Amino acid sequence: MPENGQPATRRQMIARTAALGGALAFAGNLTELFTGTAAAQNLGHRSYGPLIPDPNGLLDLPKGFRYRVLSREGDPLRSGEGLVPSNHDGMAAFAARSRDGHARVHLVRNHENRVTAKIPVPTVEGLTYDPMGKGGCTSLALGRKGEVIGERVAIAGTAVNCAGGPTPWGTWLTCEETEDRAGTNGYTKDHGFIFEVDPVDPHRTGAVPLTAMGRFQHEAIAVDPGRGVVYETEDAFLSPFGLFYRFLPEKPRGGTGSLRAGGRLQAMRVPGVADLSSVQETGTAFQGVEWVDVPDPLATQTPIRFQDFGPKGITHAQKLEGCYWGGGCVYFVSSFARSADGSSADHFGQVWRYDPSARRLTLVVVFGPDTDIQLPGESPDNICLAPGGGLMVCEDGNGAQHVFGVTRRGEVYALARGAQNIGTPQEPEWGEFAGVTFSPDGGTMFVNCYTPGTTFAVTGPWRG
Repeated sequence: MPENGQPATRRQMIARTAALGGALAFAGNLTELFTGTAAAQNLGHRSYGPLIPDPNGLLDLPKGFRYRVLSREGDPLRSGEGLVPSNHDGMAAFAARSRDGHARVHLVRNHENRVTAKIPVPTVEGLTYDPMGKGGCTSLALGRKGEVIGERVAIAGTAVNCAGGPTPWGTWLTCEETEDRAGTNGYTKDHGFIFEVDPVDPHRTGAVPLTAMGRFQHEAIAVDPGRGVVYETEDAFLSPFGLFYRFLPEKPRGGTGSLRAGGRLQAMRVPGVADLSSVQETGTAFQGVEWVDVPDPLATQTPIRFQDFGPKGITHAQKLEGCYWGGGCVYFVSSFARSADGSSADHFGQVWRYDPSARRLTLVVVFGPDTDIQLPGESPDNICLAPGGGLMVCEDGNGAQHVFGVTRRGEVYALARGAQNIGTPQEPEWGEFAGVTFSPDGGTMFVNCYTPGTTFAVTGPWRG
């Protein structure tokens, strides 16, 4: 029993068990999620051990692991363009190109800044979309030893840059999680777009909205490297909820700037399923998934999720967030669903798998519920595949904030815990984790603390 005499919540039990080096389990078939060669040879690992409190009060890790703070909000950018912006969110790591000199890795980091942002992304000529937008991206260049040798603005004047995803040609697609129009909140241009960002030379991509990819509350994307199709999630938490999209580019796999050529935006329709929250059993699969052209991708009069998709309707889902590609399939996350908000049923998080070759959608992982300590914490957000075989989950909920690892056997363990108390000693609070990603060689995990904005590089005895 906690000190207040109330029964322990599932999240509290998970934190205690994980801190003691124990292992929990997901519901669902995790084998589907781990498709790399290393994963095929490795049935999964147990916990790396208990988390050790950090004497510096920043990040708790297991024994043998170390972190380096790469960047913190409010510090000067090495470029001299201003201060490191607030609200560190989605992120990806890229191998440096040969012309980069001493750089070995480039990180592109989102800043989910609204008009009230404490520290906005500095405006830079040639990289600013809307001078009144406070969001954007910054890019960090890392040297041979993982040290920061450069940090600069990569795009500015955008709004609420939440997540995104990498392209096969080495750029980052940053997503605006807003539908605000020009004249709203002081904006001078419409928002709700995707922008392409070159991590090495941002001026190569500039600040050009990819309008054909739709104007809605974007969250994340994943690219099918074979077909060039871009999958997109919509993070809408009010009914009618968001849609799962695919974009068919005019120039598939065309390289940097090719998405500006346009294409067709379509939304997923699962016959007979109006709301994905109504599906509760892992392993449930639907054949014959349909894709319907979006009537008005720019949402000139009506937000896309409100538009008329014909007598068969369209399939909605609450809080569609993380999205990634692996093993010939695209995976996407529904962070939670609440019937009180208008969902068909309640859940604490789902991971869905869409196989484009078979046109089959499968529910592969379920999170929660709050009373069941055998399942990991509610509200999964950013998710990535670990190089050695496993899943890393940034949990976005209440209380202590963790990066959870999940093995192929479905065992859950805490890999990191935030130690920066942004509340009070009496009522502590911790900022969520976001943007978990790995270096191209798999030896370093990068992750952000959203508040206070902090970017960590974590190294240690990774197995596999």
